[in-house]
Amino acid sequence: MKKKRPHIILFNPDQWRGDVMGHMGNPAAVTPNLDQMVSEDAVSFRNAFCQNPVCTPSRCSFMSGWYPHVRGHRTMYHMMSPEEPVLLKQLKDDGYFVWWGGKNDLIPSENGFEDYCDVKYAPEQKPKPMFGGAFSGEGDNWRGQPGSDTYYSFFVGELKKRSDEDYYYDSDWANILGAIELIKNRPTDKPLCIYLPILYPHPPYAVEKEWYNLIDKSRLPERISVDKLSNNKASMLSGLREHYNMQSWTEERWTELRTTYYGMCSRVDFQFGLLMEALKKVGIYDDAAVFFFSDHGDFAGDYGLVEKTQNSFEDCLTKVPFIVKPPANESVNPRVCDALVELVDLTATVQHYAGITPDYTHFGKSLDPIISGETDDHRDAVFCEGGRLKGEFHCNESAPANEDPSMLYWPRGEMQRSEGPEHTKATMIRTEKFKYVRRFYESDELYDLEQDPGETTNKIDDPSLSNVLLELKERMLSFYQETCDVVPHVRSSREIK
Repeated sequence: MKKKRPHIILFNPDQWRGDVMGHMGNPAAVTPNLDQMVSEDAVSFRNAFCQNPVCTPSRCSFMSGWYPHVRGHRTMYHMMSPEEPVLLKQLKDDGYFVWWGGKNDLIPSENGFEDYCDVKYAPEQKPKPMFGGAFSGEGDNWRGQPGSDTYYSFFVGELKKRSDEDYYYDSDWANILGAIELIKNRPTDKPLCIYLPILYPHPPYAVEKEWYNLIDKSRLPERISVDKLSNNKASMLSGLREHYNMQSWTEERWTELRTTYYGMCSRVDFQFGLLMEALKKVGIYDDAAVFFFSDHGDFAGDYGLVEKTQNSFEDCLTKVPFIVKPPANESVNPRVCDALVELVDLTATVQHYAGITPDYTHFGKSLDPIISGETDDHRDAVFCEGGRLKGEFHCNESAPANEDPSMLYWPRGEMQRSEGPEHTKATMIRTEKFKYVRRFYESDELYDLEQDPGETTNKIDDPSLSNVLLELKERMLSFYQETCDVVPHVRSSREIK
């Protein structure tokens, strides 16, 4: 007899660093709802890593179980094709009622959403502009004049709401409230899959005062400053610093930006708590498998930078929150777990709980044995990829959103479309103790994470680590050989006449 299939909740905030959660020991992070769930009935993975440090490639990866290199999903403009596997489609085809509320960054919109969900949610009430209009141009007064040290800072600050409003009703709030309404009025003949790829805490950095005020600035961890960096880190970072023009920022200004980012995370934690409470009120929380995870992190001031980039692999960008609460009929040992895991493991874990056997090859590994407490042994290394080769102009990320110097994303776009070494194709391998980055057009990187957790000193030429370097290179070669292709499970007819 097939066991009852759980509801699947995929709560997917954008650009949340893996270290900004209270239960991870960060004294400045205010995330009570996540902390409570981990203490009671979920596992939070301290060492969870994305497979690309920007939105679309990461989403293509965790929704398929494929690494970005498998089918060339390594830019913002190469999304999942109709013939390629997407977890949402698998769930829909297997009888789930799939409700999608939030951003796309996964499939070409011209292909439509019908194959992937029963509902692509559009709220009846028009939301307010995100970030007070910082994306739409309605709130550009925060930027200052071109050439100023705020023009590309992404720092908005306080998000003002009217005194009679309970919240600033942007698209994130619209989708959260839409999901809660769905839970109250859910179809009863199918299990639910709710996919919530919301935008926060993606910058611009803007949040209501109530969330900003929750953060104790004096408890923020020390920022990784430019002064500590060796001169052989990725040229993408120094190039971005030059274009952002934020070198004059004082530590007090960085603290304001970071406090705002932490407040944005607290806002999302509150919204997550409302969703969990809705599940409990209608009596289906125990029947739900809940996944809370982000697509990648954010510099948030570290290395003198904001936002993220596409071929740099510092932990602040590649380490992400990844929390799993299984349905009550599955075993769980609630805790913070130190195992190395990857976002490609999302696909395998959802398939395990949903009872789906994939009809294609992917590289995720179900987290169920770790969640149940059976083992903490999962992966010996994790991987992340980005960048492009010289001459791959179709991969240079140029778009109307970043080609004009007046656009907020111009600094990153300018670096990514350059034909210097900045855009270089690169791959990260990270173990518990070391991180190695292979780069095509500039120095490789090697970090001793026990001695240098901030990845400030590149040890690539340190002779005492030569054996470590050789082992990491050999392991990376094995990774590429193991994952270099996917052979269809259906064999071609080969009739001999």
